[in-house]
Amino acid sequence: MEFLVPTLLLYLALGAFAGVMAGLLGVGGGLIIVPVLAWIFHGQRIDDAIVMHLAIGTSLATIVVTSISSVRAHHRRGAVLWPVVWRLTPGIVIGAWLGAAVADALPSAALSKIFALFVLTVAAQMAFGAKPAPHRGLPGAVGMAATGGVIGAVSAIVGIGGGSLTVPFLTWCNTAMRQAVATSAACGLPIALAGAIGFIVTGSNAAHLPTWSFGYVYGPALIGVAAASMVSAPLGARLAHTLPTEVLKKVFAVFLTLVGAKMLLS
Repeated sequence: MEFLVPTLLLYLALGAFAGVMAGLLGVGGGLIIVPVLAWIFHGQRIDDAIVMHLAIGTSLATIVVTSISSVRAHHRRGAVLWPVVWRLTPGIVIGAWLGAAVADALPSAALSKIFALFVLTVAAQMAFGAKPAPHRGLPGAVGMAATGGVIGAVSAIVGIGGGSLTVPFLTWCNTAMRQAVATSAACGLPIALAGAIGFIVTGSNAAHLPTWSFGYVYGPALIGVAAASMVSAPLGARLAHTLPTEVLKKVFAVFLTLVGAKMLLS
């Protein structure tokens, strides 16, 4: 398959939009990147049997690149609870690998439906401002490992950095929101790294992969989306101080609802 300049422009536009929205609203880029990449891949006539696998794997790979700058920024502000990150990471890594294996075993249509249901859940959370009330302290080693495993597995299956799962868990465990967001950002790196590696390995022998693919990670899309999102995310962060973010979150929730409904019904 030829890689055309217009397609690269689509990847750059997607990365720019995902970066701005992530910086502006704090939403995970994967919620935007996965469905749009799936649409672009359909346009490129990539085999329907691997479209969602390729979209999810590529999304995770872009998050590896973009999360590094986010983690550095939070670390400089001293907001990352690194002991919590280290306690969650073993479970996250194992869970992400298992999630990649589960995704590989599922047909593309099933992955699309799972992603749609997840997007609709996040949209409802954003629209109604649902936040778990602080309930208890952090669990012990087994509980943290199990929680990390669930977060890693779900995040890998839907191609996200896990913020929509990690932040609610940490706030439920009496972690201040600022530290929960920063710690969740740090957890996003091992989620994305382990998940991307899992999708590269499980997709290494997949049929009908496009040229420049590394398993279920499509190189041109990775470069275009990651480069643009890294540039645009700081703009979104600056706009967050001037625009009505709560109103925009509800508008974006409507957008996610439409995306989820379309994927669920198609």
